Amino acid sequence: MDIVKNPQVDWLKFKWIFISVSVVLVLFGGGALLTSGLNLGIDFTGGTLVYVKFKDTPQIDTIRTTLNRAGLNGQEVVRFDEESKNEVQIRMAHSKTDDSLDLSRESEQISLALREEYNREHLSNEKLDLNNVSRIELSTKLRNLDPEKLIDSLSASELSLHYDEVANKIVDYRNQNSGMIHNFSELDGLELSTTVSHVISEETYLGNFVVISVESVGPKVGEELRTRARAAIFFSLIGMLIYIALRFSWIDGFAAIVALFHDVFITIGIFSLVEVEISLTVVAALLTLVGYSINDTIVVFDRMRENKRLMRRSDLYTIINKSINQTLNRTIMTSGMTFVAVFSLYLLGGQVLQGFSLALVIGIIVGTYSSVAIASPIVFWWQNYRTKKSV
Repeated sequence: MDIVKNPQVDWLKFKWIFISVSVVLVLFGGGALLTSGLNLGIDFTGGTLVYVKFKDTPQIDTIRTTLNRAGLNGQEVVRFDEESKNEVQIRMAHSKTDDSLDLSRESEQISLALREEYNREHLSNEKLDLNNVSRIELSTKLRNLDPEKLIDSLSASELSLHYDEVANKIVDYRNQNSGMIHNFSELDGLELSTTVSHVISEETYLGNFVVISVESVGPKVGEELRTRARAAIFFSLIGMLIYIALRFSWIDGFAAIVALFHDVFITIGIFSLVEVEISLTVVAALLTLVGYSINDTIVVFDRMRENKRLMRRSDLYTIINKSINQTLNRTIMTSGMTFVAVFSLYLLGGQVLQGFSLALVIGIIVGTYSSVAIASPIVFWWQNYRTKKSV
């Protein structure tokens, strides 16, 4: 299907406009990198990320003050996901240890500090927080209390298994219900016995927050991941340079790699400018961008090679323009459909996929642009230089 009927655009005519736009974007990106740097995620810096859901709208300043009062300084506290979900991300970066036990202890300290602020009325009793209790803790509590009086009719293993099933029902419901139970009446649909329901309401309480998940990465692991991420991008570029140089010519490979550096640098620069976190998923998106961009460039270069044989009497200027125009509909279709997909992912994918989808959104636009505006003019300039030099 031809979206543009018989395109006859003189692309090389606008090469200086294209170069000017690229220079501006590179300067903006470079300026952002020099002034703000990259917002590296916990994957690369090391530390602990704790995701917390609150029953009511969380007050960021209150949370930060609470953590500082507990001696947990240097945290980054931000709202996470949709505001209606009342979720907060607490980041403790630059952990001084690589001990997983110490890393997990940081999350326990955060949980304890929040409990003193948000569940203050329950600090003096021994009730379990039903919104944060583990399966094992709840099962052990029920087994010790034995509300159904089964100790005389069941063996120890059968008794343990019975209350494990009860605890699993409650915890599974909690986890499926956005990680939080707001009212004990919600448990009525779980078909718990009357005595178990009574004990649950008497021996537990519904905390005002719940720790959804904890991510911990030691500093040595973070350093290793940074090294490997840089190596992955570098070697992918070198590998593509070698392939294109062998498949086409060295100048084609050089032009393609310049375009790839252009795409990756601008994408990273925009990430720095808008302060989006760089995580391992973003690195994966950048590698995807490298592959996508080079594929588009190869399609144009392959058509140029064919046209050099078919249009022997035409000059290179005409051949390049003809090749870009001939692949224009293919570019619009593939890039356009991919853009619609990743842009939808960016809008609807949530906070977790934001960095990944944003990198692809930017990369598809810049990658498609660079195949026409960067790679092709470089090939044209080099051939012109060689022609003038040989005269």
